Amino acid sequence: MAVQKLYAGAKLRELRGRLALTQRIFADKLGVSLPYLNQMENNHRPVSATVVLALAQEFGLDVTELNAGEGERLVSDMREALADPVFAKAAPPLADLRLAASNAPALARAFLDLHRAYRQNHERLASLDEALGRDDAALRASPWEEVRDFFHYCDNYVDAVDRAAEHVLSGAADGKDAITGAIEALERRGISVHFSNIGPLRRFDPVARRLEISSTAAAATKAFQLLYQVALLTQNELIEATLDLARFQTPEARDIAKIGMANYFAGAALMPYRAFLEAAQATRHDLERLADLFGASIEQVAQRLSTLQRPGAKGVPFFFVRVDQAGTITKRHSATRLQFARFGGACPLWNVHRAFETPGHFLRQLAETPDGVRYLCLARDVSKPGGAFLAPVRRYAIGLGCEVTHAASLVYSDGLDLKGRFEPIGISCRICERRDCHQRAVPPLERGLRVDPDSRGVLPYQIAD
Repeated sequence: MAVQKLYAGAKLRELRGRLALTQRIFADKLGVSLPYLNQMENNHRPVSATVVLALAQEFGLDVTELNAGEGERLVSDMREALADPVFAKAAPPLADLRLAASNAPALARAFLDLHRAYRQNHERLASLDEALGRDDAALRASPWEEVRDFFHYCDNYVDAVDRAAEHVLSGAADGKDAITGAIEALERRGISVHFSNIGPLRRFDPVARRLEISSTAAAATKAFQLLYQVALLTQNELIEATLDLARFQTPEARDIAKIGMANYFAGAALMPYRAFLEAAQATRHDLERLADLFGASIEQVAQRLSTLQRPGAKGVPFFFVRVDQAGTITKRHSATRLQFARFGGACPLWNVHRAFETPGHFLRQLAETPDGVRYLCLARDVSKPGGAFLAPVRRYAIGLGCEVTHAASLVYSDGLDLKGRFEPIGISCRICERRDCHQRAVPPLERGLRVDPDSRGVLPYQIAD
């Protein structure tokens, strides 16, 4: 099998800029000539093994960062955007998209922002949105989407917040003492904690300095909500500084991101990075055992596994997704090459949709995407009861997976034929290249169609070359 060459020009330029070094000084430290460095920074040459070693020894760089997944995410997102009919046949080839993602990632992200703005404007016009007539109807990204993309492009790992959370409960004996530890942390700051049968999960009165937590919530939910409040009260300056760096476009996006940061802190405090990573490796990523060890829910454990991307101490790269019963993606992150559709639902052939049919059980699937990459996929339903008779129950399904090269590290690979048949899955129908998919909902926008009124297969058309 051919060894894939490593092109990381943008990463090299970013590192050099962060160190405030000229090209000549940087080249000297790496032991290469100035022209050679220039060619590497512009992706005209791959990064050699000698340079990789020098980066690690001279600058302490985690070399896995050179092959980070941002480029793949940008390529996937651009392909989906360019499948929009507005581009017709003007979409550039895949090789050009990869060049743009590696050489000019800022330009690629600007293009995605522009397409998102266009799409939102188009949807507003289509629905005759009255907001277009108002003075405050300036076109801008959805705050929710802006925050989702922020976490997506930082690998769902925020180092400063994660490290702060790692030590907040250091006095607790184990993960199951999280509730007691969080209450003590709050009481030290003059906050009284009460468990009562309230409507919301959590209610905080800053004047009375009183925090109420629903007594009907599961233990993992109680711990998470307590730690969320700890984050807001003890880490506000750190969270605000992190939000300043993100430069969100609207106050609404910043407010949503602050909630996201506090949620991130709560999960990281409940499952401290190094302890959780060691336990994950020791249990071979058994979600149920990890949930028991750390007093967390299955969903919390699955999402935490997808965040283990600390430089120098990375875990297995996972993707994580949550979908509702309509197939709409409500949470998504991928540290793998598999990327999720930005718009619409996930591929119907993916096992995450079948999880609703088998409540309380893990489903395993060996799947292959159109690019030939193979994955071990897990899926399970998660229900969130309302806490009372006739109260609405929220139902979701979560998906977690990794590339099959890491499958041996997961207990869920036991008994599977990893060299056998892999089910074909895609990203979304609108950009999927498979011609013979029996579950295709809409034609691929990048391909032409052939329609024969005298012949009918599974689909009423054929996908042209």
